[in-house]
Amino acid sequence: MKTPFILSLALVTQLAISPNIIAATVDVVRVPDGGIQPQAAVDDSGTLHLVYFKGDPANGDLFYVTRSVGQSEFGPPIPVNHIAGSAIAMGTIRGAHLALGKSNRVHVAWMGSGKTAKKGEGKHPESPMFYTRLNEAGSAFEPERNVISWTGGLDGGGSVAADSQGDVYVAWHGRASDAADGEAGRAMFVAVSTDDGRTFAREGQANPTPTGACGCCGMRAFVDGSGNLHLLYRTANSVSRDMMLLTSSDHARTFTATPVNRWFTQSCPMSSSVMTGDQRGILLATETGDQVEWTSLATDRLRLGKANPVSSAKSGHPSIATTAAGDVLVAWAEGAGWAVGGTLKWQLYGVNGGPVDLKAPNADIPTWSFPAAVATAGNNFVVIY
Repeated sequence: MKTPFILSLALVTQLAISPNIIAATVDVVRVPDGGIQPQAAVDDSGTLHLVYFKGDPANGDLFYVTRSVGQSEFGPPIPVNHIAGSAIAMGTIRGAHLALGKSNRVHVAWMGSGKTAKKGEGKHPESPMFYTRLNEAGSAFEPERNVISWTGGLDGGGSVAADSQGDVYVAWHGRASDAADGEAGRAMFVAVSTDDGRTFAREGQANPTPTGACGCCGMRAFVDGSGNLHLLYRTANSVSRDMMLLTSSDHARTFTATPVNRWFTQSCPMSSSVMTGDQRGILLATETGDQVEWTSLATDRLRLGKANPVSSAKSGHPSIATTAAGDVLVAWAEGAGWAVGGTLKWQLYGVNGGPVDLKAPNADIPTWSFPAAVATAGNNFVVIY
């Protein structure tokens, strides 16, 4: 259902627009049917695609809906997972990710729940990294498949990205059998499909040098408008848990590492991150020191822009969207924690990165959930929570 308020920033004349003022609307939408953990994308026709979670947070299910241009309601839900209860929402960072690929085909990946895990070496079970895609008719999802073939230790979930040429990437952090002990031995892995998700090659390690990985922090995969693959994750060592961006321009054969920001802590913050963008570059929203910040990356030079802090209170689980005009919206959960959903917040930015001095009303985010922000046709945004 849609909330009763729409934030309108329409201006009387174009002459009145300054770099820090935008002409936009922000449409605030609740996840259908009481669902949580929205993952959203908008295709070239303006159709909004949404995947969400329902059920037991430890063993729940995923659903997919769409909303066409000009419509105010989502269509009927399509189940995503075939194995009942194979998805997990507990912890907030292990849920489904969504990507649109060739011909706007929908690809979904998620960490399998405890009921799908198998006994592994040591005290922890081995969880699967599930992948599925919408069938060609757009009427149902194929049975989920575990794309992990030789690594283990999946904990912080994974992500999926796709391009317009039929390449699909499922990424996660885990452990090789000969890895060093602890989080320092964790690494980034990616399984690649060149046939639109029909088959996947054996996963390969993405990080070119050892960085470790924060075991219960999420990661994000994204393909930009030029076909470059980006993997954003939190490293782990004895002094800090920094954000690292891996970029590949050769379909995941090699990667270049770009440090994003530092967080001097030895404890796991259970954080998440997000990316969006186009041919101009990408935008990254991350958590640092219990605050949300965003920055831009010029993909032709792999050069980061200045960091833009968007919150002063304890905040996390950001989402970011940008319009064709270059306006930016960042949404996040304030006060979220273990079994605490927090409060929905967002901030708008003009084309030069300056904040617009106008804030929206607040809303309560359900437990284990977070917001998803997307840009729609024109200069408009949708925030789903």
